[in-house]
Amino acid sequence: MDILYLLVPLGILFVFALGWIFWWALNNRQFDELDEAAERILKDTDTTSAKPAAHKH
Repeated sequence: MDILYLLVPLGILFVFALGWIFWWALNNRQFDELDEAAERILKDTDTTSAKPAAHKH
């Protein structure tokens, strides 16, 4: 029973910490444009040519 005096306040602090982290992430626009990062790999933005370099002998 004595452990509850420790676990209940720690649980409450944990919930507030997670709430604060989530609030911070929302305010810093961490959840905006989630699809952009996933689609970035599909876009061909490579500026180098696809031709292999000619070997000089």
